[in-house]
Amino acid sequence: MGNGTSVAGGETAINAQDTCMWYRTFMMEYPSGLQTLHEFKALLGLQGLNQKANQHVDRVYNTFDMNKDGFIDVKEFIAAVNLFVRGKVEQKLRWYFKLYDADGNGSIDRKELLNIFLAVQALNGQQTLHPEDLVNVVLRKTDVDNDGQLTLEEFVSGMEKDEDLLQMVSKSFDLSNVLNIICNGRQPDSETEHTKHPDQAAPRR
Repeated sequence: MGNGTSVAGGETAINAQDTCMWYRTFMMEYPSGLQTLHEFKALLGLQGLNQKANQHVDRVYNTFDMNKDGFIDVKEFIAAVNLFVRGKVEQKLRWYFKLYDADGNGSIDRKELLNIFLAVQALNGQQTLHPEDLVNVVLRKTDVDNDGQLTLEEFVSGMEKDEDLLQMVSKSFDLSNVLNIICNGRQPDSETEHTKHPDQAAPRR
């Protein structure tokens, strides 16, 4: 696992000590070595979501499930955590692109952008910009040939060149709460949220 490939498709150096910690954390929580979609949502307190938010969480889970067997195994788990802990900007952008590209055709169109931003808003609450406005900003700044679709190259290059846009998009996918749970273990207040107020925990994430 020390030379594992991140979910974004780039090679990343995984610290052996961290790998052991994440492995133990995962296996203590899931002795079978497999995490289901239901368990993923329960871990993060993402139950009782509306349809759009639920679809977004499903897509995140399915993106982490690299072999598409319907489970997140320990290697996929470590690769996903490593991406957000140590992954470079380009690697994260490649993961964002994969998440946005709902039909998997290698490009992102306006509808796909809008659907993902609507889902993020449903999950995290009101964003700085309305989803329609955010879509317009992203396309205006990254769609080089103005064909209404973004290739991976356009998306990555455009985001890397515009710090404000990069921050805006990154904020939409703030997974700090996920990392806190994974790296530090469940906290008492987190467990309370998961068990007693799962529908109230989601808007804060």
